Amino acid sequence: MTRKYLIVVDMQEDFVYGTLGTPEARNIVPVVVNMVKEFDGNVILTRDSHQSDYLETQEGKFLPVKHCISCSDGWNFIEPLEAMQMKSHFPIYVKETFGSVNLAVDLRAEHIKQEIESIEMIGVCTDICVISNALLLKAYLPEVPIIVHANGCAGVTPKKHEAALEVMRSCQIIVKG
Repeated sequence: MTRKYLIVVDMQEDFVYGTLGTPEARNIVPVVVNMVKEFDGNVILTRDSHQSDYLETQEGKFLPVKHCISCSDGWNFIEPLEAMQMKSHFPIYVKETFGSVNLAVDLRAEHIKQEIESIEMIGVCTDICVISNALLLKAYLPEVPIIVHANGCAGVTPKKHEAALEVMRSCQIIVKG
């Protein structure tokens, strides 16, 4: 079994076509779908997940737009990815915040058992959840190459996308594309 991982961050309806969707997020869909289909390794999905009281949370006060409410249409993965997940049963990490500590802890445990060759990342939003997960993984697995595919990510805005990529480069995360 290959020791490579592809982390697909929050490719959900609300971030692509819904309340927080952007043209940039819609433009990366073919890249994301193709990378998942072609990836020679382990694919893991993350799912942003909030409850009906989202607007009362700290995040909800900073971003007062209900999104990815558990079990809503916007919470679902985009259709091509949903179908691939149903067929392949990729592991899903449900996140109630930007980064998944559980994902980082689990991958570190895997790395201790048998060295992980690399962790690649794609998804949305580059400047929020992608960067949060990339930095968590780098902190938990400092010697594993963490690779973010810029052409498979979209930020809240193109400017924020570029700024997040630059910060990740500064933190020794490899940015490709």
